[in-house]
Amino acid sequence: MEVTRYREDLFSIARKIFAVDSPSGYTRSAIDLLRSMAEDLGYPFETTRKGCGIITVEGRDNSKTVAMSAHVDTLGAMVRSITGDGQLMFTPVGGPILPTLDGEYCKIHTRDGREYTGTILSLSPSVHVFPDSTDRARDTENMAVRIDETVRSEEDVKALGIQPGDYIFFDPKTVVTPSGFLKSRFIDDKGSAACLMTLLKIMKEEGLTPAYRTKFFFSVYEEVGHGASYLPADITELVAVDMGCIGLDLSCNEYQVSICAKDSGGPYDYELTTRLVNLAKENAVDYAVDIYPRYGSDVGAALHGGNDIRGALIGPGVHASHGMERTHADGLENTIRLAALYLGLQ
Repeated sequence: MEVTRYREDLFSIARKIFAVDSPSGYTRSAIDLLRSMAEDLGYPFETTRKGCGIITVEGRDNSKTVAMSAHVDTLGAMVRSITGDGQLMFTPVGGPILPTLDGEYCKIHTRDGREYTGTILSLSPSVHVFPDSTDRARDTENMAVRIDETVRSEEDVKALGIQPGDYIFFDPKTVVTPSGFLKSRFIDDKGSAACLMTLLKIMKEEGLTPAYRTKFFFSVYEEVGHGASYLPADITELVAVDMGCIGLDLSCNEYQVSICAKDSGGPYDYELTTRLVNLAKENAVDYAVDIYPRYGSDVGAALHGGNDIRGALIGPGVHASHGMERTHADGLENTIRLAALYLGLQ
C-alpha cells in the first residue's frame, strides 16, 4: 500500500474537516460531513445517542471486533456574560492556551442560527493607551470578544440575539505548505480523523479488507473528557488515533507516528502497545515511543466508562498542541501506515 500516493487526498480531506466548526458539544455538522464522506465511499454510517459516528467494515474473520477512534470535537468557547460596553466575556470549552487567542478572529453562533464575527482581545488591547498592554494577564478575566457590529451597550448585543451559552468558534487558520506541513488549530484531533478517512478511501480503492471486523469510531466530547466513554459491546480492543506530543522529555517529532506507552491516566495495554511497536519496527515505519504526562485519550474515557477492552494510543507528532499546531505529511502518513498494519489489511 503506497500511502504517499494519497497525499493530496489526505490534505483535501483534512481541509474539509478543518473547515467545519465543531467545539465539544457542537459537533453535528462535523459528524454529518463524515457521514457524507463515508457514504460516498460506500460505507454504512451510524451514530450513537451522544452523537459519535461509527463506520463498520467487515473483516476476513468476524469472530471478534476491533476499533480505531479519532475525535472530531475541538476546543472553543462560550459566551459567559455581556459587558456594559457591549463586549463578550467568555468561558473556554476544553483547554486552549489562552494567550494564543489574543488577536484571533472568531465567530459567535446564536441559538436561533445567526452568526457574527469578532476578535478575541486583551482588555488592554492598545499599546498607545494602556500601560499594561504587553503584560496584562491573558485569561478569562482579562480577555473579551469585540463584536463586528455596531454595539455600545449590553442591550445592543442582546438585540442581536446573542446571549450567555452561545458558542464562540475560533478561526483554525488551516494552511498546507509546499514543504508538506499542515498548520492549523485543531490538528488535535482532526488530523487523525483525516488519517482514518484517508485509510478508508485507500481500503475502498485498493479492495483491502481488515483481518477482523473493524469499527471506525469518531468521538465527540473527547476534549472535555468523556468522548468514548461508551463503546459498542462487541469491541474487544481500541486503538485511539490522537495527536502525538512533542517537546520536553519526549523523543517524537512531526515526521513520526508516536506510540504512547503511558499518559496521565496510567499505562496502556502492554501486549497491544508492544504489538504496535513491533509492527512499526518490522515494517520500517518511522515511530517513537513516549510518555505523555499531561494527556488523556478516548481509551482512558472508554476504560473509565466501564468498557472491557484492551487499549493503545498512536498518532502523528504535533507541535504546539492546544495552540497554533503543526505536523507534517510524513507524520500523518506514518500514522496511516501503522493503522493499516494494525488492521492487517489485505
